[in-house]
Amino acid sequence: MTMKLRNLILAVASLLALASCKSQYEAILSSNDADAKYEAAFEYYNNRKYSKAANLFESLSVLTNGTERDDTVRYYWGLSNYKFKDYYTAETNFEQFLEVYPRSPFASEARFLRLDCLYRSTLRYELDQTPTHKAIAAISEYLIEYPSSTHAEECNDMLDDLGERLDRKAYESAKLYYKMEDYLASRVALRNVLKDNSENRYREDVLYYIAMSSYKYAQLSIPSKQRERYLVFVDDYFNFIGELPESKYRKELDVIYQRAQKALGKAPVVTEDSHKSEKDFAKERQKLLKEYQKSKKKNETTSK
Repeated sequence: MTMKLRNLILAVASLLALASCKSQYEAILSSNDADAKYEAAFEYYNNRKYSKAANLFESLSVLTNGTERDDTVRYYWGLSNYKFKDYYTAETNFEQFLEVYPRSPFASEARFLRLDCLYRSTLRYELDQTPTHKAIAAISEYLIEYPSSTHAEECNDMLDDLGERLDRKAYESAKLYYKMEDYLASRVALRNVLKDNSENRYREDVLYYIAMSSYKYAQLSIPSKQRERYLVFVDDYFNFIGELPESKYRKELDVIYQRAQKALGKAPVVTEDSHKSEKDFAKERQKLLKEYQKSKKKNETTSK
């Protein structure tokens, strides 16, 4: 037998074996034998064939409806979809399961897994945050109803992450006006961010861009309007340093303040940073951040 012929026979044998497995799965899927299908569904599940397991549990749910096995089948139908990472379908599975079997032994875990599905179905901050609001509402309700849950810490971590996402969405959306150099709209939008949520995680950055917006708006104004608008910046500056005297933005805003003083006809205080631009200060902050992260990583390595 030639090598070529032998390889051909092996290939055909492999295809026949594959076809046999496929037909066996399809046969059990279309079968009305509840016991055989139940056993096969768990076999696929235990072998991590979650998509096939989910299909079998779904088909089996028709046969076990109203029987003692029904809650087990419905729960593992959702769990199979969850482990297959089809979180949208799994969330629907768990929601329907809880409506029918709120006192099942699986109910407690199903409640949490439904929340985890909602959390995992959320989108990054640049996209629509409707799923984020839905997840926050459901998780918050769960923590009120089950404050002593073993999943309470995980739920709080989810809320923290989702809250950060909404904060960043609000901050970045308002900052777009600054990037577009529409400084009046930028200041209004940024102030509204803090009006809506004074505890926004990006409060320091928001306050910085409020001050920078008012300064640049004054700078670009006609001479007759400049004085009153530089005074608005002065107010924003003192609000900033009063709240955040040790901020990473302090050095830059101090320089900008001296420039505003000069524009207002007052003698500025000249320092070694007086000539620096916004980009120069941004590079400095980036350098300091990298040094901090490097130091932190080194300390973590040493402590292990």
